[in-house]
Amino acid sequence: MLAMNTRKNEKDSKKSSRTTKSSDSKGKKSAKGSSKSTSKRPNAVAAFKFKPKRIVEGGEAVAPKKEVTERDKTKFFDNKNKERKGDPMPNVNREDTRLNKYLANAGICSRREADVLIQTGVVMVNGEIVLEMGYKVQPGDRVQYDGETINAEKKRYVLLNKPKDFITTMDDPWGRKTVMSLVAKACKERVYPVGRLDRETTGLLLFTNDGDMAKKLTHPRYKASKIYHVELNKPVKLEDLQKLLAGIELEDGVTKFDKAEYVKESSREIGVELHSGKNRIVRRMFESMGYEIVKLDRVQFSGLTKKDLPRGHYRHLTEKEIAFLKMS
Repeated sequence: MLAMNTRKNEKDSKKSSRTTKSSDSKGKKSAKGSSKSTSKRPNAVAAFKFKPKRIVEGGEAVAPKKEVTERDKTKFFDNKNKERKGDPMPNVNREDTRLNKYLANAGICSRREADVLIQTGVVMVNGEIVLEMGYKVQPGDRVQYDGETINAEKKRYVLLNKPKDFITTMDDPWGRKTVMSLVAKACKERVYPVGRLDRETTGLLLFTNDGDMAKKLTHPRYKASKIYHVELNKPVKLEDLQKLLAGIELEDGVTKFDKAEYVKESSREIGVELHSGKNRIVRRMFESMGYEIVKLDRVQFSGLTKKDLPRGHYRHLTEKEIAFLKMS
C-alpha cells in the first residue's frame, strides 16, 4: 500500500513539473511576440502621416489654407459646353514669354543658341542689355537683337470645319455672321482665312498669320488641291461629267475638274477634285451645264481632312501637317 502511494505521488509530481515547464515556455513565447509587436509599432506610426482636415482658430474649425502655386495662377478658358461652335478646346493664355523662346519664335535661332546670345550681351529689352537666363518678356516690351527690333509673333495655323450661313470675311458692314467669330478664341495672334468659301458652302477653311504659306496655298502655280462633295438637284449625265473633266468655257476662261466620279452609286452626288482657286468655281461649272447645287462641302484641302473635326469646330495643325504644307 505504501509502495502504491509512493508511486502515485511520483506520477503527480512529474505531471506538475511538466505543466510548469509548458507554462514557462508559453510565457517566454508570448513575451517574445509582445516584444516583436512593440518593436514594429513605432515604425508604423512613423510611416503614417496624419493630414488634418480642419484647423481650430479662435474656437472655430476652419479649413487649412491651400498654398497657391504658379500652376494655379495659369488662366484656363472654361470649356464646359464642348458642343458650342468655335471653341472646342480649352486654351492656355500666358502673358509672359521667356526671352530665349521669344527669340526662337521670331526665327532668330534655336532656344539653346538664344541662351548663348543672351550670355554674350547682344540682346536688349527696352534699351537695356539682358544677361539673366530665364528673363521673361512682357507684352509691349521692345526686344532688340544686334541693334534691330524683333517681331516675335508666333506663326499659327487653324483649321475650321465651316458651317452654313457664315461668310468668309474679316468683318461685315451688314452685321452678318462671319467665320472670324468661330475662331476668335483660337489664339492671341490675328489670323486670316486662306481663300474663301461662300455662305452656303461648308467644309474645310484654313486660317493663318503666315503670309508666305497663304500665298503658296492660294496661288495657281502651287496647285493646292481641293476635294468637294457635291449634291445636285437632279442626276448628272455621264457625258456632262466627261465635259467637265475635259474643260468648259466660262466668262473668266477655260476651267476643268482634275477628277470627278459618282459617290455611293448615286448619280446626284459627285466627288470632284480641282486646283483652281477661282471664286465660286464649282457652282459656276455645274450651273453652266444646267445643274443646281443643293449641298456643297469641301472635304479636303491641300491634304488636310475633316477627320475628328465636327462642323463648326476648329483645331490647330500639328507640326507634321505644317511641315507637309511647307514641303508640298
